[in-house]
Formats: sequence, structure tokens, C-alpha cells
Amino acid sequence: MRRATNQDAYAVVLAGDMDAWRKSGHLFVVADGMGAHAAGELASKMAVSGITHRYHKYQNLSAPEALHRSIQETNAEVHRRGQANLDFHNMGTTTSALVLLPQGALIAHVGDSRVYRLRGKRLEQLTFDHSLVWEIRASGQFEGNDDLACTVPKNIITRSLGPNPTVQTDFEGPFPLELGDTFLLCSDGLTGLVEDDEIGPILASLPPKESAQALTDLANLRGGHDNITVVVVRIAGPAMTTRVAGTVPLTIRRDKNPRHATPVLWVTASVCFLAALALAVLEHLRSSLVVVAAGLIALLAAIIQHWLTMPRGIALGETRRFGKGPYVTVECPENAAFTDKLAGLVAQLQSAIEGEKWSVDVQGFHAQCDAAKKAAANRQYKSALQTYVHAISYMMSELREQSRRRGNGTPPL
Repeated sequence: MRRATNQDAYAVVLAGDMDAWRKSGHLFVVADGMGAHAAGELASKMAVSGITHRYHKYQNLSAPEALHRSIQETNAEVHRRGQANLDFHNMGTTTSALVLLPQGALIAHVGDSRVYRLRGKRLEQLTFDHSLVWEIRASGQFEGNDDLACTVPKNIITRSLGPNPTVQTDFEGPFPLELGDTFLLCSDGLTGLVEDDEIGPILASLPPKESAQALTDLANLRGGHDNITVVVVRIAGPAMTTRVAGTVPLTIRRDKNPRHATPVLWVTASVCFLAALALAVLEHLRSSLVVVAAGLIALLAAIIQHWLTMPRGIALGETRRFGKGPYVTVECPENAAFTDKLAGLVAQLQSAIEGEKWSVDVQGFHAQCDAAKKAAANRQYKSALQTYVHAISYMMSELREQSRRRGNGTPPL
């Protein structure tokens, strides 16, 4: 609502078929750039394009290793660009990437853009904010002193992609996927104005596209002082769940040059068994038993050699995974408190419409407001929430259309 340029960027890269999904998964990235002039805008665009391109280039690596390498190489590229031009000096960007794989949800993260998961009525923040306030809180310095925490600026980040030649990337997961799981990637333009206990009910009550629009509209209605990027992803079919698809564990640090077992022992064991069979037919039983014993020894040696030469690696799963997430967990059912809050926002919007005499179509808006009030009065809180949110999005759309007609990019809020 207030910025002339958009320093956020995002990408949604879906696998073309099931084979591609099993190999590389679906990839989602959100970046929020920082820097004067057009530096932040350039940094976020470079991050998104660089990570998505490089991730799919490393098909021979596991997903975590491919994602790590793509982020490191992209960071180096952004850093070089920033060093080469004074206008772009020290430019940087947050980066949050989500990969949905048969083995679960894998996250790579730098900065304070966030990744959430909604399961049922529980919203979990799966990423740690690399911000000054979160770092100090994690060190225990805010314990028992909430007033001190309020004095620390929330917008100071401690880690970003681009300012330095290398960057430390946090990895989280893999988190098992269940039917109905909903993931949210967003920049701090959303989380600075919409609380977790508001995000959860909206995600739970609306389809992904509608919830993304509703969250953006709610943040804009409250001032929209920063760019807002929202990506919502929902597991809609059983074939995408870890229980059905995740039969092969996600493995990292496999041997790059595994040794190969020699076939001599297998051949020796086979020859021994055939010779023993021939001796038994000729009724040389004692000799047959000796040859069988030799064959068993050769077979055992072949099995041991095969086991020793198998590719090694670390298998990830429920008991072994990256990170310590979730870092915040909020129970967020639809209830009277949130619908009352939405009713207050709608009332303010309604008053502004009448006071400013905006030339917008208010008939549909009033009808939705009345329907939401009736649903809330009957304690149908989910229906009330949906209708209030639809009313807000309806009016925000009307305002955007009015601004478009006027040739002004900012609605008159």
C-alpha cells in the first residue's frame, strides 16, 4: 500500500509428472530483498531464479544436498553482483524454500520470511526467524522481562543471502505429509500485520487461493506498509502423503564412488553347488558335503562383500531430521473472538466507505456483512469467518478497480 517497488519475489515449480516428483519434488520459494535503489528487488529475483534453476540441475544429489548447493552458489552470485556495483553494495535477501517430496516437507531458510504448516486446527511455524529479537530470545536474555523484548526492533535481521561470500542455511525436516496439511510461505509484510492465531483460522476455513488473497487483503487493510507475498500449498490427494509415497527414505552423504563387489565369489558358490549336486547323483556323498560346505563359505563371503560395498549414507525420517522445528505452535480454532475482530474491521471499512463517499458498489458488501452477522449470532463461526473475509476481499477488489480506473496504483485507504 505504501511502497512504489516490490522487493519480494517468489516461485512455484511443480514437477511435471509423478516420476519427476519422486525424484525432485515440488519446489516453492519466497524471498524478501533488502538494499537501496533497486538492489533489494534485484537480490530477491536473483535468489528465486538462481535457486530454482540450480536445484534441478543437481539431479545426481539428494534433495537436501541439491538445495544446499543451489543456495550457496546463488548466494555467491548475489554477493559478486553486489560487490561489482556501488548501487548494489551489500544487497541481500531473505530466502525460504519448501520442497514437497514423497518422504515429506523439506525446508531451507535464511532470514525472517517464514514457513508455516497447518494441520487440523494447529498452526506451526517451522522456521526460526534470523532476527535480532529472536536471537536474543533464544539466548535466554528476555526470560521474565517482556518489556525488554518490546524495545528491540523487530525488523533487524541477523542473516541474509548475498551480503557475504558464504551464508549459513538452516534446514528443517523432512516433516511427514498428511492429507489436508496446508503450508504457508510468506514475507514479513504479512506476519508484521497478521498474527498467527489469525492466520490459522483463515487457512483452515478457505481454499488455498482464497486464503492467500484474504491474508493479503487483511494485511493491506491494516496499512500494508511493506510488500506482501503469500504462497499457500495444500496436500489434496492420498498419493502425496508420506504414508503412501514415502517408501524409500531420504538419504544424504552417500558414497560418491562406492566400491563394487567382484562376481568371483558368486560364481565360486554357484560352481560348488552344481558340483555337489553332480557328486550326490554319483553317490559320492562325503565329497558332496565337502563341496557344499565350500559353496556355503563362498556364498557367505559374497553376501558380506556385497553388504560392505553397498552405498553408505544417512537416512532421514521421523527419528532423524534437520532442525528443531516447529518453533511456535498455536491452536487456532474458529471462535467468537476472531469473528468479533473481523466484524470490527468490517465496521471500520464500512464507516470509511460512507465517510469518504467512495464510488464503489457496496450492495454486495453489505449483503455479505449481514450474512456474517447472522452466522456469528448463531455461533456458526466458520461460516461467519468465511463471509467476513469474503466481504473484506470483495471491497478490497472494488477499491483496486477504482484505483485502476483513476490510474492510481494505491487504493484510497
